[in-house]
Amino acid sequence: MTVTNTLKFRSWLSAPERLLIGIVFAGAICGYAAGSETIDASKYATIQEAFDAVPEGGGLVKLPAGVFEIDEPLTLAREDVRVEGCGAATHIVNKNAQGKPALILQPKDYQADNRARIWRIQLADFRISGSTESGDGILAQGVNEIYIHGLSIDHNGGNGINLIDCYEDPRISDSIITYNAQTGLNLHRCHDIVVNANQFEENLDAVRCIDSFNLCMNGNNLDDHLRHGVVIENTYGSVLSGNMIEECNGIAVIMDRDCYGNTVSANVIAHNSGGGVDLRDAWGCAISANTFTINARQSITVGPGSGRITITGNNISNAHIGGKTMRDDPTGGLLLQRTCAVTVTGNIFSGNWKEAVRSEGKCKEIVLTGNILLDGSRSQPGEFPAFDLESAQIIQGDNLVVPNRRIQETLQQQK
Repeated sequence: MTVTNTLKFRSWLSAPERLLIGIVFAGAICGYAAGSETIDASKYATIQEAFDAVPEGGGLVKLPAGVFEIDEPLTLAREDVRVEGCGAATHIVNKNAQGKPALILQPKDYQADNRARIWRIQLADFRISGSTESGDGILAQGVNEIYIHGLSIDHNGGNGINLIDCYEDPRISDSIITYNAQTGLNLHRCHDIVVNANQFEENLDAVRCIDSFNLCMNGNNLDDHLRHGVVIENTYGSVLSGNMIEECNGIAVIMDRDCYGNTVSANVIAHNSGGGVDLRDAWGCAISANTFTINARQSITVGPGSGRITITGNNISNAHIGGKTMRDDPTGGLLLQRTCAVTVTGNIFSGNWKEAVRSEGKCKEIVLTGNILLDGSRSQPGEFPAFDLESAQIIQGDNLVVPNRRIQETLQQQK
């Protein structure tokens, strides 16, 4: 019956009409967009010519394997475009020596009006490198729903990836971003950001998120940065969780300039020379269930511009395994600087170089309960107390303080 009805229906139409309906129907099934096209860049003299061939309806640009040297930026101003390479075998090398980017994505009229937007550019599976004289690896301005994944971005003279006014839903995932002279990933005026499962190594800073909203940064590996790990300024409603941040010469995580409503949770923050988490201007934030291991200065600092902070369930420790200390590196604790409304509950402070918790200046409305503090004052046994809170208005109770193990061992030997 269905076949008969279909045949009858088609018999009412002319041949051109039936052809048109067939094309539309096939396009609906296959996701075909009128005007879109697949561009094989190997058939063009340059990658720029392949980009220029993308029609207004967008399309897929397929980059072949090979090393492609450029001395001026590649530019793409179309939306609904995916640029896809052959993994690291597709290598764009920026030879520009005037600080220009390798790849610029932006609307044609962005420079005249920074409110201009294009939508849905995807970059996947290729490599961009430069030199100390080149600029950003990727500069994207005014691109909504940009999606970057599977890229290798390294040795660029500017930022690895620089997203400006990419307001709606930028996503950066499964990429390796290394050895860039500035920030690995710079986010400026972005919103609802996803940064997942990337590796960042030996950039100046790993990630900077400035004047933005709703950063969701999870499952990334950050190692050996020349300055800081993650810098967040004037950004609210954000979460850093499940990241490994190790051996930054500066501070692992900084929040500054009107941050509020952010959470730092379930991260490993290890061996950072400048400290672990530094709340310089942050309000209503939670620092919970992180492992802070041998962070030299302070594991957590709550500065005078911050307050209403929850610090709960963290492990702040030195490198101690069983009955022995593997390495006696300086291990900082918690520093409260002229702050207010801070709860410090359910944490373990162990093997701290000096005090576990110290206050500077007048602090008020501090609750310090239910913590374990052991093996402190390791730099000078017996010299530093577990708590140095003379300048704090504090509610304190139910904390377990165990003396320095070196003192215990000395007393035991004397017996």
